[in-house]
Amino acid sequence: MKRLALVVNPSAGRGRGDRMTALIEYRLAAAGYALATTRASSVEHARVACADAVAGGVDGLVVVGGDGMAHLGVNACANTGVPLGIVPAGTGNDFCRGVGIGRRWSGGVDAVVRGRVRTIDLAEVTGGLYSGERVYVGCVVSTGFDERVNARANNFSVDLGAPAYAWAVVREVGAFNPLRYRLTVNGRTRELDAMLVAVANSGIFGGGIKIAPDYDLTDGLLDVVIVHPLSKVKLAALFPRLMIDPHFTHPVLERFRVSSITVAGDDLHGAADGEPLGIPPLTVSAAPGALRVFAPGL
Repeated sequence: MKRLALVVNPSAGRGRGDRMTALIEYRLAAAGYALATTRASSVEHARVACADAVAGGVDGLVVVGGDGMAHLGVNACANTGVPLGIVPAGTGNDFCRGVGIGRRWSGGVDAVVRGRVRTIDLAEVTGGLYSGERVYVGCVVSTGFDERVNARANNFSVDLGAPAYAWAVVREVGAFNPLRYRLTVNGRTRELDAMLVAVANSGIFGGGIKIAPDYDLTDGLLDVVIVHPLSKVKLAALFPRLMIDPHFTHPVLERFRVSSITVAGDDLHGAADGEPLGIPPLTVSAAPGALRVFAPGL
């Protein structure tokens, strides 16, 4: 009998994670898995529970929550060979969308029950991180406008759920001005002003915005997206347009692929998978085949 560790964020989705736990346990146990469940009381509790489970030799780690929980699971399982299952229970669930699980909790459970495991790339980040010397990222490393919006949304006194990002865009756009960047690729540094620079592994962030629609989780490369300066009105309209039409093109959008890039600049902060990451300079490198994940494929 294969052993699974189930780590739950009970507060995810305003309590959805807690309400779903019994049903998830039932489905996995019925499939023949031996379960050990942890209802995490804090981010640190969840981080330790995930790391301890992987170190203890489980046959799989399953996390229940949003992109923050997925991020903890990714970092616990990266380069270990232990497959990660993700049951979406948050408001954004961007990594679940990116690997083909989708937004419904049943998609994550079904992938584990059926034993569907894919090997995918991750992004590896080093530099001025808030925690540790190295962090693995499943979705997008963002700086600039998106990071500011995420920070505003995450600091709301009330959990507004899915509308939080859109509301934060409206509030942030009035105060935002282009930022000065220094991007280094293959030893060459380019200086420019931009609204944001995003480095994507799976190209979805912000609750469904397809910032890098042609991403490939097995090509050993990262998608870099630069939004060059544009008016505040057009900036506010850009993100909804990318959500509706991911292949939308515009002169302010520049996309290219790299194996590694260093992002530096003035007054920048980095975010990843919707969470604070660190202060640039940050070096983001592709980590080919770093994660095994329960997912149906794309």
